[in-house]
Amino acid sequence: LAGKTKELLGLVASMVLRCDDCISYHIDACVHAGCSDEELWEAFDIALIVGGSIIIPHLRRGVEFLDQARSEMAK
Repeated sequence: LAGKTKELLGLVASMVLRCDDCISYHIDACVHAGCSDEELWEAFDIALIVGGSIIIPHLRRGVEFLDQARSEMAK
Protein backbone atom coordinates (compact mmCIF):
# COMPACT_ATOMS: atom_id res chain seq x y z
CA LEU A 1 0.00 0.00 0.00
CA ALA A 2 1.10 3.54 -0.66
CA GLY A 3 2.20 5.61 2.34
CA LYS A 4 -0.75 7.97 1.93
CA THR A 5 -3.18 5.06 2.07
CA LYS A 6 -1.49 3.63 5.17
CA GLU A 7 -1.80 6.96 6.97
CA LEU A 8 -5.49 7.22 6.08
CA LEU A 9 -6.02 3.68 7.41
CA GLY A 10 -4.12 4.60 10.56
CA LEU A 11 -6.34 7.64 10.96
CA VAL A 12 -9.53 5.58 10.68
CA ALA A 13 -8.22 3.01 13.17
CA SER A 14 -7.18 5.76 15.59
CA MET A 15 -10.61 7.37 15.41
CA VAL A 16 -12.38 4.08 16.02
CA LEU A 17 -10.06 3.44 19.00
CA ARG A 18 -10.73 7.02 20.18
CA CYS A 19 -7.08 7.97 20.67
CA ASP A 20 -6.71 11.74 20.23
CA ASP A 21 -2.89 11.60 20.27
CA CYS A 22 -2.94 8.98 17.51
CA ILE A 23 -5.55 10.93 15.54
CA SER A 24 -3.44 14.10 15.60
CA TYR A 25 -0.33 12.12 14.62
CA HIS A 26 -2.05 10.52 11.61
CA ILE A 27 -3.72 13.75 10.50
CA ASP A 28 -0.33 15.47 10.53
CA ALA A 29 1.19 12.54 8.62
CA CYS A 30 -1.70 12.59 6.12
CA VAL A 31 -1.21 16.32 5.49
CA HIS A 32 2.52 15.82 4.96
CA ALA A 33 1.82 12.84 2.67
CA GLY A 34 -0.32 15.08 0.45
CA CYS A 35 -3.82 13.91 1.37
CA SER A 36 -6.54 16.25 0.19
CA ASP A 37 -9.28 17.50 2.49
CA GLU A 38 -11.71 15.38 0.47
CA GLU A 39 -9.66 12.24 1.21
CA LEU A 40 -9.45 13.11 4.90
CA TRP A 41 -13.19 13.76 5.12
CA GLU A 42 -13.85 10.42 3.45
CA ALA A 43 -11.68 8.76 6.10
CA PHE A 44 -13.62 10.65 8.80
CA ASP A 45 -16.87 9.35 7.28
CA ILE A 46 -15.60 5.77 7.28
CA ALA A 47 -14.49 6.08 10.91
CA LEU A 48 -17.94 7.36 11.85
CA ILE A 49 -19.64 4.47 10.07
CA VAL A 50 -17.37 1.88 11.69
CA GLY A 51 -17.05 3.46 15.13
CA GLY A 52 -20.53 4.86 15.54
CA SER A 53 -21.65 8.06 17.19
CA ILE A 54 -19.32 7.57 20.16
CA ILE A 55 -16.44 8.86 18.02
CA ILE A 56 -18.10 12.22 17.27
CA PRO A 57 -16.14 14.13 19.95
CA HIS A 58 -12.89 12.69 18.55
CA LEU A 59 -14.01 13.56 15.03
CA ARG A 60 -14.55 17.16 16.09
CA ARG A 61 -11.09 17.31 17.63
CA GLY A 62 -9.74 15.69 14.47
CA VAL A 63 -11.16 18.56 12.42
CA GLU A 64 -9.43 21.01 14.78
CA PHE A 65 -6.16 19.07 14.36
CA LEU A 66 -6.61 19.24 10.58
CA ASP A 67 -7.14 23.00 10.67
CA GLN A 68 -3.97 23.39 12.76
CA ALA A 69 -1.95 21.12 10.46
CA ARG A 70 -3.09 23.03 7.36
CA SER A 71 -2.23 26.35 9.05
CA GLU A 72 1.25 25.13 9.94
CA MET A 73 1.85 23.82 6.41
CA ALA A 74 0.86 27.22 5.00
CA LYS A 75 3.63 28.98 6.95
